[in-house]
Amino acid sequence: MLTVRLPKIGSVAAWRSEARKLAAEGIGAEHVRWTQDSEQDLFASDDAPHGAPVEVRLSKQALFDIESSLYHRDPERFARAYALVLRLGRGEIRWGERADDALRKLLHQRKEVGRDIHKMHAFVRFNEVTEPGANRRAFAAWFEPDNPITEAAAPFFARRFGDMDWVIATPDLTARFIAGQLSFDETGANARLPEDASHELWRTYYANIFNPARLMPEAMRSEMPKKYWKNLPEARLIPDLIRTAPARAAEMHAKMPSIPPAFAAKAVATRAPMPEGVTHETFKQHLDACTRCPIGCRATQAVAGEGPWTAPLMVVGEQPGDAEDLSGQPFVGPAGQLFDTCAAKAGLEREKVYVTNAVKHFKFTPRGKRRIHQRPDAGEVEICSWWLDLERQWVKPRLLLAMGATAALALTGSAKNITARRGTVEATKDGTPVLLTTHPSYLLRLPDQQARVIAEAQFTEDLRAAKAMLA
Repeated sequence: MLTVRLPKIGSVAAWRSEARKLAAEGIGAEHVRWTQDSEQDLFASDDAPHGAPVEVRLSKQALFDIESSLYHRDPERFARAYALVLRLGRGEIRWGERADDALRKLLHQRKEVGRDIHKMHAFVRFNEVTEPGANRRAFAAWFEPDNPITEAAAPFFARRFGDMDWVIATPDLTARFIAGQLSFDETGANARLPEDASHELWRTYYANIFNPARLMPEAMRSEMPKKYWKNLPEARLIPDLIRTAPARAAEMHAKMPSIPPAFAAKAVATRAPMPEGVTHETFKQHLDACTRCPIGCRATQAVAGEGPWTAPLMVVGEQPGDAEDLSGQPFVGPAGQLFDTCAAKAGLEREKVYVTNAVKHFKFTPRGKRRIHQRPDAGEVEICSWWLDLERQWVKPRLLLAMGATAALALTGSAKNITARRGTVEATKDGTPVLLTTHPSYLLRLPDQQARVIAEAQFTEDLRAAKAMLA
């Protein structure tokens, strides 16, 4: 049997190099023994039967998972990984097939390694060891991971603390970052560190941010397992903080100011009267000034309805989108363009219809340079219903077309099961008929082309029904 000796430092890179060479020579996994021991093996050999070469091409995800699993403590990890590489190269399995016992075990160990690295990043505590007169501050730490992950975890600290020198010692390897260069060596004896004066400052900080009212000991032990406590300066405070938490929480509660909760202020805002003297000409001006809910404070501008004040049909959507928020006009974005296309197919002339939204401002979540749509909640719909009611008073439509759940909520009081209710006619509190349909944005989000064609045809049929009801 061929014995491959891997170094304790750089073992993953060494395994990768050896595995490629062995696969190219067609040496089977059963003929290779992988070890990190330096002692001579009486049965070791430098030769093994050669077979057909195996070409190995791994995806980035497969390579990441395999090499991550090699930081596990399992002594069989190198042999298991090589056997899987050969099987992948021969096409016997596909990556991710968890029905395969060996692959499932490798993926499980990769997850364990990932959790161990996360714990190391979270629970390393440095002691300052700066020498007098040094031009860079120096720190040292001791940590005991479950797996030999030092080489995988150390680059995080190099990025995070690149302006100082540091050493992190573990039972297996020691990582050193000196003058901007990261290196590793095997850990010697007496690597543990004495108590640091800065630990008392850290304990003071931890005691002050500890919230007794949110104490969940089981969750705390899950996130900060007790095996790490001996190396955490704040850990000695935890038993006493848990014991005194009920009394401290009661004291905090007694000192709390007596102010109305946030929902009370929202309820008051909901009952606030509409501004007086709003006319067709000042409608947009008053909308722009509305800050009764948080949406109005963040949007670019309000978007009023558009169309004849004598229109027999009022089409109500959800809220302006990104394009409407920037232009100040309703139904000009992708959903509005799809509405125009379907309306033309149904013989519905947009210039004879009043189009508006249940909510007049764009609610969104920023994501990089993009603004991602968020659905308004029931409270925001209720607050904005003042403006929709005013439009209805002015237009006096014979029929309302509610597009989507938010519009249905504003007009009928219910947003449930809109796809099941589409094509049906309900009524507002004052008796105005409401034809329910889906929102064009729902059609745009459908991933299946065939489903979208069917839904678009149904939407067009609803618009055709609206026209027929007004004939």
